[in-house]
Amino acid sequence: MYDIIIVGAGPAGLTAAIYARRAGKTVLVLEKDTFGGQVTYSPKLENYPGFTEISGNELAQKMLEQALALGAEVDMDTVTDVKDGAVKTVVGEAATYEAKAVIIAAGARHRRLHLPNEEALIGNGISFCAVCDGAFYKGQHVAVIGGGNTALQEILLLSEVCSKVTVVQNLAFLTGEQKMIDLVKSRDNIEVIYSTVVKAYEGESSLEAIRLINTATNEESRLEVDGIFLAIGTVPENGAYHKVAKLNEQGYIEADERCMTGTPGVFVAGDCRTKTYRQVATAIADGAAAALNACRYLDA
Repeated sequence: MYDIIIVGAGPAGLTAAIYARRAGKTVLVLEKDTFGGQVTYSPKLENYPGFTEISGNELAQKMLEQALALGAEVDMDTVTDVKDGAVKTVVGEAATYEAKAVIIAAGARHRRLHLPNEEALIGNGISFCAVCDGAFYKGQHVAVIGGGNTALQEILLLSEVCSKVTVVQNLAFLTGEQKMIDLVKSRDNIEVIYSTVVKAYEGESSLEAIRLINTATNEESRLEVDGIFLAIGTVPENGAYHKVAKLNEQGYIEADERCMTGTPGVFVAGDCRTKTYRQVATAIADGAAAALNACRYLDA
């Protein structure tokens, strides 16, 4: 029996563990994949307070070490269900766990194209976040894959630092807000290629070019770029929690900055909840809020 079980060991989950342990609560953190979550794919962070420059993997390791030093327990398991009650039951593939409160910090993964060599090129030419990685391509040519609001935000940010931004959109039009579309079309260094998808990546250790195919004409082409940004959305991994948390149409857990799910004793933190910005800093803020509210719930 734990005071708090935290599902997910990304920045939100690890921060929650740190706050909960400092409040004297017993804590178990369950992680199914990688300690640190999506941030471990960022080779360099320059917008995280306290560090001029740090890799995502190093930052995650520091958070994990801090949580462990405070006495948090961690284990590898994939959670398949959370059951409500006076005692919360967390069902994993390897075991079943019990706690008085649960914090869901399962995160969200970036949508990918699932092309050969994609995993190896992430961080070596393939990025997901213009705020995080855009400055590394200053004065260079990049491509953005996608045409929705998220992509348009990335495109506009990149156009301020890159010599050229080529937009690859699978539809015959951009799908974001008209105001943002107008801004994109007004920038001289932005080119939009419509009705086109990425067929393949070129490059072994680093990205050199992308192979494209026009879905209307089947015409193939090759585009040399210094990097690409995949901006085709994120996928929350909240299927296991629908019994204790309300999900919106996109699958995110509905909750505000208080990180309360509506089920007493069940809280949510980080990228898996509804929010405007998904950054390391906002995930950490969620982790702190969720832990503090969980402790308040336990102490009531």
